[in-house]
Amino acid sequence: MTERRVITRSRAVKRSEVGDFAFSLMDIPALNDQTRYSKYVKEYYQDAWNSNQALKLPGAEDEACRRTNLRGFNPAKFHLPEELRISDSVKGVPSNLLHPMVDDNHAGQIILSSSGVYQEIERDSVDKGIIFTDLTTSWTKYPDVLEKILGKIIRPDEGKFAALAGSFARNGVLVYIPPGVHLEKPLQSIFWLEGNGLAHFDHILVYVDDNASLTYVHEISSPAGSEGEILRSGIVEVFVGQNSNLKFVELQTLGTNFWNFSHERVKVERDGHLDWIFGAIGSKLTKSFMDLDLAGEGANGRLSGFYFTDGAQHLDHDTQQNHLALNTTSDLLFKGALKDQSRSVWQGMIYVAPGAQKTDGYQANRNLILSSKARADSIPGLEILADDVRCTHGATAGKIDQEQIFYLLSRGIPYEIAEMLVVEGFFEDVMQRIPFDGIKGRLKDAIIEKMR
Repeated sequence: MTERRVITRSRAVKRSEVGDFAFSLMDIPALNDQTRYSKYVKEYYQDAWNSNQALKLPGAEDEACRRTNLRGFNPAKFHLPEELRISDSVKGVPSNLLHPMVDDNHAGQIILSSSGVYQEIERDSVDKGIIFTDLTTSWTKYPDVLEKILGKIIRPDEGKFAALAGSFARNGVLVYIPPGVHLEKPLQSIFWLEGNGLAHFDHILVYVDDNASLTYVHEISSPAGSEGEILRSGIVEVFVGQNSNLKFVELQTLGTNFWNFSHERVKVERDGHLDWIFGAIGSKLTKSFMDLDLAGEGANGRLSGFYFTDGAQHLDHDTQQNHLALNTTSDLLFKGALKDQSRSVWQGMIYVAPGAQKTDGYQANRNLILSSKARADSIPGLEILADDVRCTHGATAGKIDQEQIFYLLSRGIPYEIAEMLVVEGFFEDVMQRIPFDGIKGRLKDAIIEKMR
């Protein structure tokens, strides 16, 4: 079988009607210090800078962003934050974000905020060879591990925002689990972003080697009610080795003053397993590319997505399930509720490569419309180049069932509570796919807050 990697939609265009960012080559540390960084690290950042120079912001002519208008986005108004320093304490981050969400204790935790970088990891994990550190430390301390994954899952030339994050990311995390190591306790990282007019770029790198396992929770958040526009753009590169298991939880709880962009991809090798849980609650506008590459025979992945929009929020998630080998399985369920004049866009594609027989692919997007002005666009798709497969997809959008409301009202339940119960019931099948009570609690709290 000849493996053919196909991107079915153009994600990078070389024309735009708006200007560009004011960042320069001097803002990339790896290209301004010729002695501290390895050859591979320097080459990666040079390639990212070259891609940034070549690519322009996506416009309406780009199919992937045709339903997400960047009108009002002015690149020239954003500037980079100051370089973060290692800190021995956590300052400014709400205490509820610091609590473990999937277990009683962490094996390690990293917090990146305007006050600095705080990180901790249990001694037992270090003794097993586990690496859990911030991005800038990894540049000089773990170049050999970086060479395994940096730029190997996502290329900087896949889009303007991928090139920007690849060039200028200082926030970030490197996770490495050695072969045969099963980490029982979770690792958790938090990016606490703030600062009017700042452009935050981040890069998450996770490498789970063969016959290993990991639970990793990552949250991007910001203060509520902040004023002034802020940009966040990130890359997430994840590798799951042969016969390995990764539970990956992502939460996005940014303020409604954030422009949020991300390129994310997980590559799963032979008999590997991925359970990817995603929750999106915040931001002004989000455009996220989320890809699953099932690259080895017997690989399987499950993606569970939750989003809830209100006000004028616009969330656009572009997912791709790539079956590149025999006997691979993918299962995607994204569910969202929309209030006020908010809008969601989901574009999904199941791709089956030539020769990828015995593929089993499923994708579904369900939307609950809570306002006459809210809108949900769902565009599922299949591209199948093998003949012994089972692939299905579906998408729905509808209003609250008034018969359910009437039934609850007839039992003496007030209308507001009845409506909330129906919304909670709508999300229940997503909640059942989440094995962590702490994550379920956070999402249920979001439902209550949004319904208010």
